[in-house]
Amino acid sequence: MGLLNSVSFQRLQGGLNAATKRQSVLANNVANADTPNFKRSDVSFESFLKQQESGIKPTLAARVSDSRHFQFGAVSAVPAAVVTTDGTTSMNNNDNNVDMDREQALSAENQLRYNSYVEQLNSQITMMRTVVQGG
Repeated sequence: MGLLNSVSFQRLQGGLNAATKRQSVLANNVANADTPNFKRSDVSFESFLKQQESGIKPTLAARVSDSRHFQFGAVSAVPAAVVTTDGTTSMNNNDNNVDMDREQALSAENQLRYNSYVEQLNSQITMMRTVVQGG
């Protein structure tokens, strides 16, 4: 077991990856705000991690053959971020469902979340460095 292979470190790394993917998805939503028939997408990660941490697990395990598949069942690894598209709503007459105010609010929330993950990772690395150097 390496110093950086702890479960908490892997979860923080998964959170950083999800925040990065979420920022890309939100930027794509904003870029297509005026595109007719465009449907916004979002990234789910924290809800899967929360389910995993609370012990709520389905009794059946699924075989995952693609990174876009949902993982459920007896999963011990950190869940992957999943991109979902909301194809049921519409905000404009052109059948687009991007709300710029909502996208900006979600982007600000994502930035705060990313910064907190980086701060936690830095804290863990500082603790490891202190232990390795002997104080």
